[in-house]
Amino acid sequence: MTKLDKPNVTLFHCINSIDEKLTKSYIHKRNINVKLISLPCSSLVKDVYLLRAFEAGADAVAVLVCPENQCRHLQGSIRARKRVERTKKILEEIGLDQERLSVINVSITDQLAVSKILQEIVAGLSDLGPIRVAA
Repeated sequence: MTKLDKPNVTLFHCINSIDEKLTKSYIHKRNINVKLISLPCSSLVKDVYLLRAFEAGADAVAVLVCPENQCRHLQGSIRARKRVERTKKILEEIGLDQERLSVINVSITDQLAVSKILQEIVAGLSDLGPIRVAA
């Protein structure tokens, strides 16, 4: 597959899971187009939003959630994980690789995790290549 020169990644995140300023400063240093979408709680992410991110040109989509059992809204991260898993099945049905969508637990106290997450996403995309749309 063709290597992606500058991948498009959409990150949905709980406002309690990352420091957006630090994340933006990391993004500007890399050759990645990242769209950050803040949510009051990751449980508010819906399958239609995840699918629309791909429709809008994302090569990969990730939902960054609070660590298990540390969500301020009790089960927000668990609900988000269930929605991502459901959406992965839809991706498979329409012929896209499930690996393009992920849900990742991250703590706001571990901002290095966001850079590692983006590195892993980009590495995975180099294996998958660009999304090919059937005409």
